[in-house]
Amino acid sequence: MIADTETLLIGAHTSAAGGVHNALLEGKEIGATTVQLFTSNQKRWEGKTLTEEEIDKFQSTLEETGLSHIMSHDSYLINLGCPHKENLRKSRKAFQEELIRCQRLKISYLNFHPGAALDGTEQDCLDTIVESLTEIAGQAEQGNTRILLEATAGQGSAVGYRFEHLGYLVDKLHNILPIGVCIDTCHIFAAGYDIRTEEGWIETLKEFDKTVGLRHLYAFHLNDSIKPLGSRVDRHAPLGKGEIGLECFRFLMQNPKTRLLPKYLETPDGPPLWKHEIRLLRDFAKHKK
Repeated sequence: MIADTETLLIGAHTSAAGGVHNALLEGKEIGATTVQLFTSNQKRWEGKTLTEEEIDKFQSTLEETGLSHIMSHDSYLINLGCPHKENLRKSRKAFQEELIRCQRLKISYLNFHPGAALDGTEQDCLDTIVESLTEIAGQAEQGNTRILLEATAGQGSAVGYRFEHLGYLVDKLHNILPIGVCIDTCHIFAAGYDIRTEEGWIETLKEFDKTVGLRHLYAFHLNDSIKPLGSRVDRHAPLGKGEIGLECFRFLMQNPKTRLLPKYLETPDGPPLWKHEIRLLRDFAKHKK
């Protein structure tokens, strides 16, 4: 059964300032059915410890708003593939604490950028990520939060910009803990995957299925790109105002392989723009092919 366009899972990265429940309220205000949020300050190593009162408030607000498939984005400081011991130790500790917060809040997805090789090799970085996530397999069993590898633009020494990287990680980890992939449209375009047309998307999904497996694709970040195809530079633009164009997003809302997957806007300008873009995406979905 095809979901009604008003119930399709579309949202944005909303603000948790003043309490994590506020991200849900902002989501409701912009017409979202799902949101992404930070459960703690994304620029600090020491994560916040949630009180029972905060957890109860989050759950009651979740019920009140009717939102679902909530996603958390981990701290930008975390690098689970770091070749330097102290930063790797801090990254692993912070990531485990983030997973615990997500489990306590009953958040569906914990999204993260896989890691950066820095002065090491990409293969060493990928293997270190496998080790980092294997270490938390026991904790991952304690709740229903699924860990999502975010496809990256390949800026600097980041890994995850090729589907082969994501496929390697999923292959090593999917029998150990609940894992999957979140595709960011700006990121994969900057990494060299041409998703400007229906034909380009069909080819991209075919490659993803062959390399990673569509069964492991759980979500999308929707962003246009300021920078051109293959630039390996991550700069988000409003939908239709960048190098990708609107046909990409129309396809995602209409194609049966992608239509029902949760989609989170990270475009600039915040709530006023997100209200418009959420309506735009729902309009696209009304004209299913």
